[in-house]
Formats: sequence, C-alpha cells, structure tokens
Amino acid sequence: MEISRRLDYALRMLCEVARERDGSVVSVRKVAEASDIPYSFARTIQHELVRCGLLDTARGPRGGMSLAVDSRTTTLLDVVERIEGPVCALGEEGSSSDDFAELGKLWRGLKTQADRYLSSVTIYQLAIEGLVPVVPENLSFELAASASPETVSE
Repeated sequence: MEISRRLDYALRMLCEVARERDGSVVSVRKVAEASDIPYSFARTIQHELVRCGLLDTARGPRGGMSLAVDSRTTTLLDVVERIEGPVCALGEEGSSSDDFAELGKLWRGLKTQADRYLSSVTIYQLAIEGLVPVVPENLSFELAASASPETVSE
C-alpha cells in the first residue's frame, strides 16, 4: 500500500483550513506556504478537494477556501476514500477460486484494520487537538486455519 504525495498534501491542506477560526476562508497561497506544499500543486489539490466535496471556495479579493464538511465528524477514512478510493481494494470480492479463498480473507482483514485505524480520528482531532491513533505495542494477531484440516494437503 502506498500513501501518495497527493493524499499527504490533501490532508495537510485540510488540516490547515480546519485551523481557521469560525470557518473563515483562507487563501491557497497561505495554506500552501503553511503546509510546505508547492503552490501549483496546492492549486491542483484544491480543485480535487472541491470536486470531491471536502472544500468550498469563494472567489474575489477576499476569496479562498473553507471546509465543506464538519471537521469534528469527518474522519481520515472519509478523506482517503474520497481522494484515493477504498483503502484496500484488492481481494474485496474474495477469490474466484476456493484454492485461494484464504487470500480473500487476508485482504479483507487488512482492509478492516486499515479502515478502523483511519476512521478512529477526525480532521478536527488531528488538526486542532493534535491527536493520532496509537497502536499498542503488544498488539498481536491470532492465526486461524482458513480451511478444515481434511482439505489441507501435506
């Protein structure tokens, strides 16, 4: 799984816009500078964020961007899925062959964990409160047989 620069910059921009008081507008240039994003790339991402319903824009000398969503309820999973699509699309439908059904279970498990992680924090929590999800060090997974013992060949 790869985190694209586009997604990273989009999250930076959304956090910066969320930091504006009372939903006021902020210029793309100001957000780009504060987020350490090249201005031309920030403009491109701004258009994408507007297209997918995360930002609103206002034109004119006092124009700029503002959030189109509630930062207190919009999770990072919401953002990722609007920008990149499903976190783990591979194996969503399961395997077309019983021989590889366990791979479908593997990918669905990965998607479940990634979805839980990204949906555990909102834009507000990240941008304003500085919170990030923490995975406990002792997190461990149990392995379970995906097939009955009779069907496993040795």
